[in-house]
Amino acid sequence: MENFLETSITFKDSALVQELFGPYGQNLDIIHKTTNTLIESRGTSIYLKARDKHSLDWAKNCLVQFYDLLKSGYKVYPQDIEAGLKILSKDSNASLKKIFKQEVFVVSPRKTIAPKTLSQRNYLQAIKESDLVFGIGPAGTGKTYLAVAVAVSFLMQKKVKRLILARPAVEAGEKLGFLPGDMLEKVTPYLRPLYDALHDMLDFRKVQEMLEAGVIEVAPLAFMRGRTLNDAFIILDEAQNTTPEQMKMFLTRMGFGSKAVVTGDVTQIDLPGTTKSGLIQAQRVLENVKGIKFVYFDEQDVIRHNLVGRIVKAYERYESREEEVEKKGGN
Repeated sequence: MENFLETSITFKDSALVQELFGPYGQNLDIIHKTTNTLIESRGTSIYLKARDKHSLDWAKNCLVQFYDLLKSGYKVYPQDIEAGLKILSKDSNASLKKIFKQEVFVVSPRKTIAPKTLSQRNYLQAIKESDLVFGIGPAGTGKTYLAVAVAVSFLMQKKVKRLILARPAVEAGEKLGFLPGDMLEKVTPYLRPLYDALHDMLDFRKVQEMLEAGVIEVAPLAFMRGRTLNDAFIILDEAQNTTPEQMKMFLTRMGFGSKAVVTGDVTQIDLPGTTKSGLIQAQRVLENVKGIKFVYFDEQDVIRHNLVGRIVKAYERYESREEEVEKKGGN
């Protein structure tokens, strides 16, 4: 073919090559569509064609590294291929074996996790090393899920005595009075994502026992006021919907032996009117404070259905165009 660059790879193990291809060649199809590289196979040899060297090297790098992962005993799924391609698009020198296999994080007897993007890897490392970490980025990047995973692991290893999960209960300043039911019934719907993460990592009965004993506490942010939390792992979710006063209140709850993680998406603020976001202010106020780490995620880190990342990107483009139209209209 004219104007195409070509390369080839020959592997030794035909059984592993079939695993690499995936069911009905699904893995190859993902690589082809993502890198825009033509892929043909003949036995254990793979022939690649692309219009530019970057695409060719990207596809080849992915195939070689996932074959090595298969050789090491790691089972590769289509979602791993998608995640690996994202990682290699940001850093062609990244080691997928190190990220997917060597950095597996044991959460509990029923759950292990591994970072699927470089940002997730940096996030997990930051949580381990720092007592206060901010994870900021769009939905689906694993900010809350990974924070809960580390918290459960710390709890199981007795590195902390309590796990406290908090989030603003309602978008408009936690005004719960108009809702039917008692306080627990009012706030539970807003805390459901935190319960879901817990139940994915621990047996349902175990979670219930820990909740009843106060070892795990899931509560609206307003319940944090006036407390000092020692030997606790504290997570504040949906932090973009805190006011500056609420954010300061939460951050000053940390006691001795405690660790805190704050997660949020500054593009999804639901505060009423001109109310400022405590998360946005915290980025500015705490930017250079020693011992605090900020980890930022983008649409490339989205690990839900592959459409989610494209949806996030589409909204960003739309909002950017709307801002330009408003600027022109104001001139």
